[in-house]
Amino acid sequence: MPESTASQPTEEANAASIGNLLPPIVFGTSALGNLYQAIDRDTKRSIVSEWFEHCEGIVAADSAGKYGAGLALECMADALRSLQVKPAQILISNKLGWRRVPLKTPEPTFEPGAWVGLEHDAVQDISYNGILRCWEQGCELMAPYRPQLVSVHDPDEYLAAASSKDDRKRRWDDILGAYQALSELRDRGEVLAIGVGSKDWQVSEALTRDFPLDWVMLATSLTVRNHPQPLLDFVETLRRQSISVINSAVFHAGFLTGGNHYDYRKVTGETAEDQELLEWRRQFQRHCEQFNVPPAEACVAFGMSPPGVVATALNSSQPNRIAQNVRLVSAQPPAEFWASMKHDGLINVSYPFV
Repeated sequence: MPESTASQPTEEANAASIGNLLPPIVFGTSALGNLYQAIDRDTKRSIVSEWFEHCEGIVAADSAGKYGAGLALECMADALRSLQVKPAQILISNKLGWRRVPLKTPEPTFEPGAWVGLEHDAVQDISYNGILRCWEQGCELMAPYRPQLVSVHDPDEYLAAASSKDDRKRRWDDILGAYQALSELRDRGEVLAIGVGSKDWQVSEALTRDFPLDWVMLATSLTVRNHPQPLLDFVETLRRQSISVINSAVFHAGFLTGGNHYDYRKVTGETAEDQELLEWRRQFQRHCEQFNVPPAEACVAFGMSPPGVVATALNSSQPNRIAQNVRLVSAQPPAEFWASMKHDGLINVSYPFV
């Protein structure tokens, strides 16, 4: 494993330097938390080892207390310790809002069916004090490593669970309280930067109006399949404010590269919407074959094309896929491919960045 000569990130770094500090790939860690399958310890260590084998300088990883009720944080730290990785060699993002608690039922109560082989449960804890509890627990699970980037995990889902307008207002106040706590951590120099990750980019937009954030992570929002102009306008606004953008979920849960799920539902072909999705993918794959562009390469390149998008988060449960993921973030499909896609209406003809 090559040793990095990168220096430890410090609190003197400002928002503009976050984009300079982040490498173009951020490694997702949900697989380390046993998402959909239990992975053995040696394989998890191999995954983390591959991060450093194929990246120069600082490695960036995105994790969360929700991933396996803290299992992903534990396993990442275990692998880093076994590989003798120095804290200065890795930049860790921890999405806060879920806290590990004892498992009192046969299966965990959060996200039933998603996590396998867990020995703990998790509860949501979003508020000023709640987010600090999550922060402290995350630091304990990752010791001696600490997250330098922090955010509230899926605030859009927390809001969507509101039972009334009053409940939604209370939940928004909880989120604002959580960000006040994160802002104080940043002001004290305990974290380098704060941000937000959300599937609903409009919730992220609202938060940027209330707090000076350093980065925004988009999920299933800005993709070769989905790139509405209002979202592009938001990304441009972030760029002008020196707020870095990290893109994620650019494959729509693997559907664009051949999977059966589009985001969070199975595509059966039984509805008009499903038929439209399947037809779009058939045409997309035809263009990819014609120009010898792997679909995954097209997805990542498009997602990174707008100015201000500094990195893409990519996840893998297979160590031998890490090198491929690293190559994806630097691939450049030919201009003829994009022109053909525009000509056939697969992407907006006025999209200016490809």
